[in-house]
Amino acid sequence: MIRRIPVFPTLLVLAAVATMVWLGVWQLHRLAWKEGLLAHYAAAENNPTPVPWPGDPDAVEQALFRRSSVDCVSVAGVDALAGRSASGQTGWAQEAHCTLAGGGKADVVIGWAARPETATWSGGKVSGIVAPGARGTARLIADRPQAGLQANARPDQSEIPNNHFAYAVQWFTFAAIALIIYVLALRKRLAGDGVRR
Repeated sequence: MIRRIPVFPTLLVLAAVATMVWLGVWQLHRLAWKEGLLAHYAAAENNPTPVPWPGDPDAVEQALFRRSSVDCVSVAGVDALAGRSASGQTGWAQEAHCTLAGGGKADVVIGWAARPETATWSGGKVSGIVAPGARGTARLIADRPQAGLQANARPDQSEIPNNHFAYAVQWFTFAAIALIIYVLALRKRLAGDGVRR
């Protein structure tokens, strides 16, 4: 009977199952990493000591959700991005692209508006909370709105997704389903071979 089991399809299915199990285990490791990161962010939210603006990409993660400040000496432009006000209304966060005193750049959310028209702002010193930006960068959410805007919602680390456990369960389920389907198909094939004999 063992000689009738197809070798190549069996090896292929076992390799696929092993890969899916490995991906599930990897997601469990990511879960532990993310839980540690979220605990770090929660502690940062309660730490009132300001940190220097994270101009170096390697410093961004340690600065997130901490207080910081920048001196925006010139503004390259302002973009209106989907955002929420401090009172929870949906609308447009106004993000200014700044050149900093002493060099470097920073994106600063200077406030919130109900309409998407961008505000006019010439820069200045701004304090606030360091929040995640685009592609691993940081942005500063201003404490006090600028340019006649309303206050933007504070960054909230609870909005960072932590769905690694669900992904792990999904990969383990895929592996189990693949194995069950292959075993059923194999039993059917072997039963058919037995009838033909």
